[in-house]
Amino acid sequence: MKRWFLMLLAALLLTGCGYNDFQRLDEQTKSAWSEVLNQYQRRADLVPNIVATVKGEANFEQETLTKVIEARAKATSMQVTPETLNNPEAFAKFQSAQGELGSALSRLMVTVEQYPNLKANQGFSDLRVQLEGTENRITVARNRYIQSVQDYNVLARSFPSNLTAMVFSYAPKPNFSVQNEAVISAPPVVDFNKK
Repeated sequence: MKRWFLMLLAALLLTGCGYNDFQRLDEQTKSAWSEVLNQYQRRADLVPNIVATVKGEANFEQETLTKVIEARAKATSMQVTPETLNNPEAFAKFQSAQGELGSALSRLMVTVEQYPNLKANQGFSDLRVQLEGTENRITVARNRYIQSVQDYNVLARSFPSNLTAMVFSYAPKPNFSVQNEAVISAPPVVDFNKK
């Protein structure tokens, strides 16, 4: 009877420890992150084509193109490994580089509006549509990653699975953050009277 009770107690403890859930959620997080990287790579691969098309416009601002090229070089030069997910500092650097590339591309697209010949170029128009689609895919992939990190972190912080997290060193994972939260939280100023 005593042996039966100990076996039952051990089975209950192992069932509630969450070890298998950690394995599943850790793999889910890595998979979601791989998709984010895949979409970032897709965007980086579009940049040379966009830059080549824009360079054809003789009067185009060279400084804008240079910033896009530099941001792409910085974003693609970073080595990302599975350990990046568990290193908040490396994760923040990677996230910052991708943010810079996204901002540089946004500035480029706004600047393009001043060039009617470039806007009318079918090749550029196709690249612009591809870039917009890629940005949407990046958003979806990041949202999936954010959700998988949330599921993992809830498990790592909840009782009794937090005990398993401590025993097996399952630390909470960093998530995406906004670099300039104060700036984006301010409402935009809309003035229809400006010309």
